[in-house]
Amino acid sequence: MFGRVWKWAGKFRHSGKNIGIDAYQIPTALKELCDDVEYWIENKTYEPDEIAARFHHRLVAIHPYPNGNGRHSRMAADLLLRSMDQESFTWGRENLTDPSMTRTQYIDALRAADKQDYELLFEFVRS
Repeated sequence: MFGRVWKWAGKFRHSGKNIGIDAYQIPTALKELCDDVEYWIENKTYEPDEIAARFHHRLVAIHPYPNGNGRHSRMAADLLLRSMDQESFTWGRENLTDPSMTRTQYIDALRAADKQDYELLFEFVRS
C-alpha cells in the first residue's frame, strides 16, 4: 500500500475529479460518514460486514485524495472490521491496483453500489 507515497499523501484534494464530490465538501462528508458508521454500530443497523462494505463504498465515493482512494478505503474498512472484532475482508485475494479481471469485478461492484445495489460488493469483499 505504501510503495508509492507522494509528497501530498494524506492531504485532501483541492480540485475536481471525474469521480468524487466537490473538494470543498470533503470534510463535511467525512464527518457525516463517520457519524453514520457510529450510529450503525451502536444501533446494530447492519451486520459488521455490511457496515464495513457500506463505509468503504461511501469513502471511495467521497474520493478525498488525489490518488490512492481505493487503497485507503480498503485499509480503513479492514481497520473498521478489526475494531468490531471481525476478520478483514479478502478483497478478491488479488492486487486491485493492477488491471485484472478481479479489479474489473471490484469496479463493477462499486458501480452497482452507486445505484444502491450492494449485493455484488457484499459478495466481492469476502471473495
